[in-house]
Amino acid sequence: MKKTKGFTLLELMVVVVIAGILTSIALPAYRAYVLKSHRTAAINAILDLASRQARYYTTNNAYTTSLLTLGFPADPMPVIIGGTTYYNLGVASVTAATATVPAAFSLQATPAGNQLNDTCGTYTYTDLGQKGISSGTLSDCWKQ
Repeated sequence: MKKTKGFTLLELMVVVVIAGILTSIALPAYRAYVLKSHRTAAINAILDLASRQARYYTTNNAYTTSLLTLGFPADPMPVIIGGTTYYNLGVASVTAATATVPAAFSLQATPAGNQLNDTCGTYTYTDLGQKGISSGTLSDCWKQ
């Protein structure tokens, strides 16, 4: 009897099918993980901006609409990871204090590039610590 070396076509097709199944499961999970990791960068950036607004308020008794005034190099400020912009950070609104209304601000991190496919959309944050998103579930999107 002859010994053959190699694989039969059936064995090769079984391996291809198994590889296809594993890829169809692993690739979407990996993409979701990458989008989630970029969310963390956006959350950290928006909280840093809120902290800078609070420091600015203590010395100027007002909030600012300019990220340049707060020490950022650009306005809006891109949130860059590995050379790619995934969010643009900015001040959505500032309300000046009056006799009856305290000063307030609203910040936002708007998705850009591949992050537009994320279910959370735009992140918002106010001077009162109110967190928001334009879509998705608030608890899932702000969870780090």
